[in-house]
Amino acid sequence: MKFCSSCGSSVTQKIPEGDNRPRYVCGSCNEIHYQNPRVIAGILPTYKGKILLCKRSIEPRIGYWTLPAGFLENGESTLEGAIRECFEESLANVINPKLYAIFDIPQIHQVYIFYRAELEKPTFGPTSESSEVALFDAADIPWDELAFPMVEATLDHYLEDREIGEFAVIREDIRRPWKSRHNPS
Repeated sequence: MKFCSSCGSSVTQKIPEGDNRPRYVCGSCNEIHYQNPRVIAGILPTYKGKILLCKRSIEPRIGYWTLPAGFLENGESTLEGAIRECFEESLANVINPKLYAIFDIPQIHQVYIFYRAELEKPTFGPTSESSEVALFDAADIPWDELAFPMVEATLDHYLEDREIGEFAVIREDIRRPWKSRHNPS
């Protein structure tokens, strides 16, 4: 950051009084510019035991499979954002959403929040963000073609939880280097 978004003057990085970490501070209007993690909200949609995945048609990781998720917008709850993103990426409507997983990814300043939910009907399709949308049996999940570590982690936890029939809320850090359980290379 070079310029203040409030007045346009140049900013410097310093630790403001009463704070404990460097922030961008405007030398003219004294505005402190906090840069905080971005929140990504998503859904793990299921229908009759199958899991809905979307093949990305946008960067990053174009051509890889993911759960429908995206950046939370101002003015919406994480659940509202997750449901919106699910529809935007898959044209699917979900019911009975339940908080399922929270992943902190400090290295890229992101927090992922996933809900698990059921498809209202097996109605879905491609969008401008997803070139393909499909339901997968557990045995057919394209593990080597998943876009992000937290998608793999969410699916792993879900399949394990489904086996035992208990779905506790997961909270986990994802840090580099990421070790895939399905693709060790």
